[in-house]
Amino acid sequence: MASEESYNFVFKVVLIGESGVGKSNLLSRFTKNEFNHDSRTTIGVEFSTRTVKLGTVTVKAQIWDTAGLERYRAITSAYYRGAVGALLVYDIAKHLTYESVERWLKELYDHADPNIVVMLVGNKSDLASLRSVPTEEAKDFAERKGLLFMETSALESTNVESAFHNVLAEIHKKVTSKQVTQGSVSTVSLSNPTALSAVNQEEKKPCCRNL
Repeated sequence: MASEESYNFVFKVVLIGESGVGKSNLLSRFTKNEFNHDSRTTIGVEFSTRTVKLGTVTVKAQIWDTAGLERYRAITSAYYRGAVGALLVYDIAKHLTYESVERWLKELYDHADPNIVVMLVGNKSDLASLRSVPTEEAKDFAERKGLLFMETSALESTNVESAFHNVLAEIHKKVTSKQVTQGSVSTVSLSNPTALSAVNQEEKKPCCRNL
């Protein structure tokens, strides 16, 4: 237990993108090395943690996953609060999920730390024969927007480790260069778990309080 609990940083990373692009399976592949073929839509918010080594530093990644944020607007600000990294996921075989990337990016920047590390992730690279989003097109878009980029397959476990590790390494680089304030990291340090569970309870309530 000591090794699991001894870490230098806690980084909150959010998964965003359209429903059905494989966000939950990216999360379960990275944190539990599992893939669930019965991919029901995530309702509300889930998060899992995994501790990883980045050179001499140990980082606890707290990865949050939700689906259908467009249907649960009330949870948006709580979901993004304190996030220092994001994986913006689309399905390489469904062009519509790629077309919405710009809207997700705007929402992310509206709610998150301005220095948040963002990676554009083209998931389901195992569906190469059904590809509708060319790699180069997405890569060019990511470069123009200053995003990291990678194609992954949660099913085949391709590049999932690399995607999360690259994001965590980039966050660490920004934190140590003080581009991201220490404050935005400490908000996810779990030093006050009761506050966190209160947020969780709030998010699991039926929507929508603000109607």
